[in-house]
Order: sequence, then structure tokens, then C-alpha cells
Amino acid sequence: MSRPYAEVIGDPIAQSKSPLIHNFWLEKLGIDAEYRACHVRPGELVDYFSQRRGDAEWRGCNITMPHKQAVIPLLDAIDPAAARIGAVNTVVPENGGLAGYNTDLPGFLEPLGEQRFDVVSVVGAGGAARAILAALADRGVRWISLQNRSIDKGEALLAEFGLDGCVVAPGEEIQTAELLVNTSSLGMAGYPPMPPVERFVMDGGIVYDIVTHPLDTELLRRARGRGLRTIDGLAMLIGQAAVAFEKFFGQPAPRGHDAELRARLTS
Repeated sequence: MSRPYAEVIGDPIAQSKSPLIHNFWLEKLGIDAEYRACHVRPGELVDYFSQRRGDAEWRGCNITMPHKQAVIPLLDAIDPAAARIGAVNTVVPENGGLAGYNTDLPGFLEPLGEQRFDVVSVVGAGGAARAILAALADRGVRWISLQNRSIDKGEALLAEFGLDGCVVAPGEEIQTAELLVNTSSLGMAGYPPMPPVERFVMDGGIVYDIVTHPLDTELLRRARGRGLRTIDGLAMLIGQAAVAFEKFFGQPAPRGHDAELRARLTS
């Protein structure tokens, strides 16, 4: 007998930690449902949603690369925040159609609490940076020092989100910031190392690296060596998953078990 399910789709998909996270929460809550990973190639996206529209047990899906922009024309409604970011990472059946959301924005902000920042340094101007810049704009950040190889792309991104700032190549001298966020692949396994950008964070500041492989990046280790507060990629991953989980299954994620979940994700 079939039972309710949600899933994550992407190409590739084997690396996704989402099934472990969502199934852990389903188990803790005793919900008779499951969360799967589904390999969907770019040419299969239209057929995928055509099939899921008629599936009464399907509760929605998370979306990873390379589908976060391509999915938008296939939806019936898009949340204003997702429209502003220009990317959708969560789709749910809603009001007889399919609605798209972006849970990266609240997921990014969650470990920062209510803290406000005047000056923030951001590394990277790709897809992940869009949700993070939108979140920082919502927080009223006064100045962004954006580090990116393409100066023109970085300047266009700041302008799109109405942010004041400057764009420099990674590792170049920048204004000292209260918060530094790595949204790039620098420091990820198999990618070039991250330059010592933590030197541009003021004493008592925060270094936030959204890379999850490895989880404890060289950037975070160097930042801790300076006595800075650090936030790793699992914080954002779990935070954004919790927002999606409630949309899929109608109950808040049981966040009182975060320490046990982290242990499972890193074992």
C-alpha cells in the first residue's frame, strides 16, 4: 500500500543529505510517510511534474541543481521571496496547482538569530549567493563587500538586490566586516582552497561557510584559530529543510533533536 511521500530531485542526486534529514524527523514524529531522492535530468523535468501532479500521495519536492531556475515556468504560483531571488528549491501542491518557494533565505538567517549587521563580506556570486544577498537586504545591511572573479557579475547582483557595496577578486583587500559568508565552492573537496579572507573579519565577528563537504572547512578552522564565531554548512541545510518539512507534512520539524541529527549526518 502506498503512503505519503516527498522527495528531493536533482542531477546528480546521490550526494543529497535531505533524505536522511527528513526521514529522521518523520521517525521522531511517528509520521507514516517517507522522503526519497529522485534522479531527474534536465530533459526529464517536465515529465516529472506532469506525473507528480496526478499522484495523490506526493507531498512535494526539494530541488537541487541544476533545476532551481528551470522549474519556475512549470509552476502555477511562486512565493514573492522566491520570485525576487529568482530560484525555487521547494515545490508543494497547493490550491489545485503547484507552488514554488525558496527556503534557503530563512534557512540562512536562522543560525544568525535576530542579529543585525552593518558591513558584511560575501564570497561568490552564484545561485547560492542570490538567496543570501536577498536575506541580507531584508536585514538592512548597510554595505556588502562582494568577492567574485567577475566584477561585472558581482556589481549587477548588488544592484539587483538594492545593496550598496563594492566588488573585488577573492582575497583582495576589503573593508573589515562583522560577518563573512562563503557562498562559493572555494574550500570544497575537489575545488581550489579559500584565500585567508577571515583576516577581513573584525574581532568578535562571525565566519559562515555554507560548504558541507568537508563540513569543517579550512576557512572555519582558521577563523576559530582567531577566536571568531563560526557557522558551518549544516546549520543552513537543516534550517532550510525544516521550513520545507512543515510545508510537506503539516507539522514543525522536531528541532529538539538537532544534536542527534548532526551526529547522524557527520558519522
